[in-house]
Amino acid sequence: MRLTTYTDYTLRTLIYLARVAPEKATIAGVAGAYGISRNHIMKIVHDLGRAGYVTTERGRGGGVRLACPPETVNVGEVARWAEGGTPLVECFASGNACCITPACVLRTALAEAREAFFAVLDGYTLAELTRPGRALDRLLGLPTQPGTAPA
Repeated sequence: MRLTTYTDYTLRTLIYLARVAPEKATIAGVAGAYGISRNHIMKIVHDLGRAGYVTTERGRGGGVRLACPPETVNVGEVARWAEGGTPLVECFASGNACCITPACVLRTALAEAREAFFAVLDGYTLAELTRPGRALDRLLGLPTQPGTAPA
């Protein structure tokens, strides 16, 4: 099973926001910490806001922060949301043209594998992903003192 780059960046953005919580972060701060395009992070933050995972404030002094405590954010739920309807293989797609689909057991096996994958992620919260704390802060270039989010 492979997650999309969008899901990867989404989870990384949430990890960053959890580490600076309750302070606000900037899109530039998230993008810079991971070496990811600001445009990618901007789209992800916009989508996370529409889904209710983050709140955003525009303008001077604005930024983005988690909308709820990291302990309440389920990683499996976020991954399912971010993956959306991305088909694992062709036979999962609406325009499936595979001729063996009516008799194929592979589709069932892959569906079970996908659910097992997400079931493992369901066992984690965003807070658990950020437990390495200070080590993550150092790697992300964050201050190690609470309440001092980077600009």
